[in-house]
Amino acid sequence: MLTSFSIFAVNAGTPVEIAVPIEDIYVPTGFDSNDTSEVIISGYLPNLCHKSPATKTTIKGNNIDIQVTALKYHSTNPMCPEMVVPFLETVKVGLLDKGNYSITVNGKTPFKKTSKISITESTSSAVDSYIYANVEYVEREEASKTVSLKGYNPSDCLVLDEVKFVSNKSNTYSVLPIMKQIRDFCPMKMTAFSYDVEVPTEIKKEKVLLHVRGMDGNSVNSLFNTVQ
Repeated sequence: MLTSFSIFAVNAGTPVEIAVPIEDIYVPTGFDSNDTSEVIISGYLPNLCHKSPATKTTIKGNNIDIQVTALKYHSTNPMCPEMVVPFLETVKVGLLDKGNYSITVNGKTPFKKTSKISITESTSSAVDSYIYANVEYVEREEASKTVSLKGYNPSDCLVLDEVKFVSNKSNTYSVLPIMKQIRDFCPMKMTAFSYDVEVPTEIKKEKVLLHVRGMDGNSVNSLFNTVQ
């Protein structure tokens, strides 16, 4: 027979799924109807009783509903120290038809946030208009406006042509590390790179998202604090 204490202990060790606080929604510009569109969401777990943030997306017509939840353990769990844990979740909302869409994150909760995304008509069957560098992560120089885009390219016949920054006029820069092919023969040879670029100051916010486009619709997303 379970005692009241043992029942309490079982309940304390069983997590429940709850909505978590959202800080901002980042919507990169430049997606068309042939792209796998993305929305990036920042938020935080109130303490270490909360684990494993996850997202669920529902699209009805031109409305995109995203639920961001975490598993919450009972506050008596010994593994629940008081520590705020920030997170950044990349949500792939998939192929969308041309048009304007409304985004609601954690609707019907105290943490509700809204935004919009515009999708243009694709002009090509190709997933990407350019060859992008295979960026794996973004590294920032301390107390600097410069970041380093780091990764490996599949061949040494590809060199950097330019890095474009495209602003969504709100809180996000789409970063396009455009490559060019300098030889017809491109043997497979993984080549490390590090490209230093200065982040623009067009967006006047304390924190902006760098959405670095990669090949095959992939991306690397990194928050950049403009105030040091």
